[in-house]
Formats: sequence, C-alpha cells, structure tokens
Amino acid sequence: MRQVDASKITIAVLDSADETSVAAFARLIPLLSTNAPVPDHDVVARVLGHPANTVFAARADDGRILGLTTLVTIELATGREARIEDVVVDESARGLGAGHALVTAALAGAAARGARYVDLTSAPRRIAARALYTKLGFVARDTGVFRHDLAGYRD
Repeated sequence: MRQVDASKITIAVLDSADETSVAAFARLIPLLSTNAPVPDHDVVARVLGHPANTVFAARADDGRILGLTTLVTIELATGREARIEDVVVDESARGLGAGHALVTAALAGAAARGARYVDLTSAPRRIAARALYTKLGFVARDTGVFRHDLAGYRD
C-alpha cells in the first residue's frame, strides 16, 4: 500500500456496499479475526443497511479506505446505549491517527444519537489499541462478560 499523509485522512459514513467498501471489508476484517469469514457483498450490504449500525471509514486523499469501525446504537428499556465494534486500521496506516479519528467520529455519533454511554471491547494482545482507547477516555471495566457460542465461533 502507498505511503499515507496523516493530514489527509478523512472520516466518512459508508452507506453503500460498492466495490470499494466491499473490498475494504474483505481486506480489513481478517486483521481482526482469523476465524471470521471474509465479508462478501451481501454481508457488507446487511451491515451497512442495518438500522442500528453506522459504519465509519477512514479514507486517504486518493479514496482508499484505510480503516473501519461500526457504531451500534441500541434502544433498551433502560435507555439508549452504544457499542463501538470492529475498529480496524490497515497495517500500513497504523500510527497515523486513523484509529483515533474513527473512534472519535463514533463517539460523536453516539452522543448525537443520545446514548448514555459507549462500550467497546479489545483483546489484551492489542496493546496499542487499548492505549488509544484509554487516551480517549475509555475505562477498563470488570464486566464479567459471558458468551454462549451458537455457531462454533472461536476467537
């Protein structure tokens, strides 16, 4: 991938499963999990079209998508809450501020939607990502998260 000028990274909401966005999902999502299937056009269209989701893309000045994240806003009886999911930046663009810009945009989106708080999870091995989240004001919680695996997914 070509050199990226950090000052030329912009954040935009993805709203269509066009060739560029599908290729970006297919390239970037495997960086998060080697066990997740590579997203195809139908998966990307469902993610982008889901009413709870807002997908943000970090773009270089030439239009290349360097990173993605999904803001999920959930309406519950206890109030509106939000989650930031699948924060991923191309390895060639890490350290240039794309992750910071993506998470900041997602936080602004959550605030605009009236969320009471924003959660995200990050594996302990993602040291740089966890440092970024702390810098942005996230606090690690002792949540006792439980998972029931319905589809044999392991990560």
